[in-house]
Amino acid sequence: MGHSHGEGRADGGELVRFSVAMPEELLMRFDALVGRRGVAKNRSEMVRDLVREALVEEETALPGTEVMGTLTIVFDHHATDLQDTLHSIQHANLGLIVSTTHVHLDERNCLEVIILRGESFEVHEVSDRILGTKGVKNGGLVVTTTGVMI
Repeated sequence: MGHSHGEGRADGGELVRFSVAMPEELLMRFDALVGRRGVAKNRSEMVRDLVREALVEEETALPGTEVMGTLTIVFDHHATDLQDTLHSIQHANLGLIVSTTHVHLDERNCLEVIILRGESFEVHEVSDRILGTKGVKNGGLVVTTTGVMI
């Protein structure tokens, strides 16, 4: 894969051009994705996004890496001792939990988004404890970078 140097960027990084070969059908599907992302996106911008996404995924999987996480859970607030258990877990991990947002979905169900920041293993461990709490119906953790490495 060859490359050539392009023009400079406002952030000081120089753009480098390179070519990519792929099957036509894959390119057509990629172009459709680019189109759905809006007028501000083009192939180059989408490739940069995908590369950053892959690098963030790799970075956040490394032990000892500081990460940001959003844990979203749906739970039945009438479940026995659930609120107390969730609060106990959160209070025991004040150093990791940045913020929480609580939304009442209906007369029984609530949604909570918990923002975490800390070492990757610890963020996953606390999230797993919360997700494994009896009464939590559904949930998931999304982990991303603190932005230092990208």
